[in-house]
Amino acid sequence: MPFQNPLALAALLSVIPLIIIYMLRPKPAVLSIPSLMFVLKLDRERKRVYASLTKVVRDPLFLIQLLMLILLSIGAAGYYYTSEELLSGEHTVLVLDTSASMQVDSRFEDAVRIADGYVSKKNSIILASNIPQLALEGGSASAAEDIFNKVKPGAGTADLSAAVTTGMRLLSEEGGRIIVISDFTNWVGDDPVASKNLAESYGLKVNFIKVGKPAENIGIINGWIEAVDGEYGYTGVVKNYRSESKTVEIMTGRGTSGNASKSFTLDVPAGGTNQFKLANLGPGTTTISLNVDDSLDVDNKAYISIPDTSGQHILYVTDNGKLPSKTALSLVPNIDLEIRKSLPSALDSYTLVVLAQKQNPIANSSVDKIETYVRNGGNAVFIASEALSPEKTEVGLVKLLPVKPLGVEEAENGLKVKETLKSSITEDMKSEEISVRRYMNATERTGSTTLVATESGIPLLSYWQTGKGTIFYMGLNDELGDGAWNNFHNLPEYPVFWIKLVEWLGGIGDISEYNLEAGTVTSLSKTEEIRTPSKTLTANSLLYDEVGIYEVSGKRIAVNMYDDRESNTTVDSSELISRSLENDEPKTMKSETYTARNEITNYLIGILFLLMLLEILIVRGRGEL
Repeated sequence: MPFQNPLALAALLSVIPLIIIYMLRPKPAVLSIPSLMFVLKLDRERKRVYASLTKVVRDPLFLIQLLMLILLSIGAAGYYYTSEELLSGEHTVLVLDTSASMQVDSRFEDAVRIADGYVSKKNSIILASNIPQLALEGGSASAAEDIFNKVKPGAGTADLSAAVTTGMRLLSEEGGRIIVISDFTNWVGDDPVASKNLAESYGLKVNFIKVGKPAENIGIINGWIEAVDGEYGYTGVVKNYRSESKTVEIMTGRGTSGNASKSFTLDVPAGGTNQFKLANLGPGTTTISLNVDDSLDVDNKAYISIPDTSGQHILYVTDNGKLPSKTALSLVPNIDLEIRKSLPSALDSYTLVVLAQKQNPIANSSVDKIETYVRNGGNAVFIASEALSPEKTEVGLVKLLPVKPLGVEEAENGLKVKETLKSSITEDMKSEEISVRRYMNATERTGSTTLVATESGIPLLSYWQTGKGTIFYMGLNDELGDGAWNNFHNLPEYPVFWIKLVEWLGGIGDISEYNLEAGTVTSLSKTEEIRTPSKTLTANSLLYDEVGIYEVSGKRIAVNMYDDRESNTTVDSSELISRSLENDEPKTMKSETYTARNEITNYLIGILFLLMLLEILIVRGRGEL
């Protein structure tokens, strides 16, 4: 017999002696032929024992209290019994598609109304978005009604297959049914029909219910930000899903309110796309709106977030006037670049110091100044050159660098480069296209981090923390002409690398971190307060499922839909519904029953209550109460 608590079982065993005493009550004598004298003697002994026991058990209250003690022990032991029960259809799992396309016309309202008609005694609700969200588990009809009144569609794409799989787990023991309500126009993940067939093969009933009908739409389906000539520019793509061409009015404005500061028109062909560009985007938020009347509003707006880098004051120190790194830094948007041949007396006003000495080594007094600057929170970038050779470099500078220079060497056939650690700084860097013909042979220091190295392991991009600041070593020298060390500065990604490096060292992050697509999931370093376009919440991870501006960790993050398939409201999903009905007779792999565990605690409580009532009646009948 199963018990949940072994200690309680021991308590039950402790009352067994009392049960034995009670069982030794007088019974009718049975005479045997072999020895009458022995039977008579045994009978006399039994009567003696009975006479002593009747003094204990003659009071019925003792029996009642004994029984109550036994029942309490059984209840404490957590006794239960098992039985085979038929799989029940009472538990209903309702899967609601909350993707962006469900905002078309009244699709989502229709879905909620249909779901309400399937509510049963026990209900679970799954919201199908990029990640299934369990909004209710095993709740009542009234609890389901509360969820229906609160839930709204997002701006992402639904993973219907994952939602069905989640429903399978909820019904794995007792069985039930899954109702999926969607427009079925688009999804991510596996084919929903395959998941439906799998669920039905385990004895579950799955119904696909389609809502909505094809509608007309025009929307912004893509957009990206680039740094051009020291300014941020934006390129947007508008698609027309109608059967006739359309001239669209586009309005742009500053801030999240989107108050139009200027407008222009764009001709978009039937079923085709057209692009528009915005230049000179300043720090802050820009809103773009399409002035159109269509069936889906969520893709008629786009948001742009540009981090404020206006406080970046960069010092570039060099003894060579023509260097690609200097040109690239001059193209970084919204910064103040100062170029000098030597270090000034004070560095406190600079957020970044770039040292690109080609021939003249850095003086020992300057090394001390740089070290103090970095330890107090500044950032420094050293570009490899002859000036960093061991025979020319001061001992203090060697100790300051994240690598130990050994000397400049030649590679006649060129050295290949590889990325050793993924970083936002190097994500656009095509290392396979870089050829190194001259380099600073160096070894990585303990505590430093190398992002890019030669195939033989010589560090080319490394950094480490010194005090409150960061020192970055760039082994890819950018000298021009016949003496060029490599071809990195000739590649189109070179200016982008410097933009990303400046943003990273300045604590700003890459521009892409401020502009995300709906459905993106991020983890935060700690639990914190987050402001979404519609509400404020506290979390340590976040699904960006609304179009608009989020405020996370002090950053203003723009989230846009940018999904061609989700914006295509002309799709008719009849084909999927037909496929889902082809194999509607499930081949059950799972038994039609399940093992149920039945607790007896409630029954014991009822019996104990009756025994207590009986005890009170006996005591009252005796006049003792």
